[in-house]
Amino acid sequence: MSPTDLKEKAVIVIEAESTMTLATASQNEAWAAPVYYVYHKSGFYFFSNPTSRHVTESRSSGNAASTIFTAASSWQEIRGLQMSGTVHISRGLDALTAVSAYLKKFPFTRNFFSPTDRIDPEAFSKQFNVRLYRFRPSLIYYLDNSIRFGFREEVGL
Repeated sequence: MSPTDLKEKAVIVIEAESTMTLATASQNEAWAAPVYYVYHKSGFYFFSNPTSRHVTESRSSGNAASTIFTAASSWQEIRGLQMSGTVHISRGLDALTAVSAYLKKFPFTRNFFSPTDRIDPEAFSKQFNVRLYRFRPSLIYYLDNSIRFGFREEVGL
């Protein structure tokens, strides 16, 4: 399978799904948390409480891992992504454009705000006590058992 084909398949999964699992570890204990995400400019953006375990551990260690998988009812349907990378606070213009993409992907989010509110990272912070973070993968694998059992190839986005 060509790198272009793998990338196309990975993007289909990214665009079709809404939740990724973010995994961290500290002091020999692992942790995983589901977060809504939007993929934008080579990063996976999500909102979380700054004191949440997955945020504090990923920021402290400098490392995180993530998975995104489609729903599967048989082993042949298992497909998705396994990634490792870093988590950073998103700020400035990057954050504004990511919030715009987030609102497009999750339009129901607007219901939490007044129609006259400017919806930006600060508005989310005030409303929910969250910050906008970016998971930037440094290594990405695409998995797809419909290709063959155990198919797993590194993919570039």
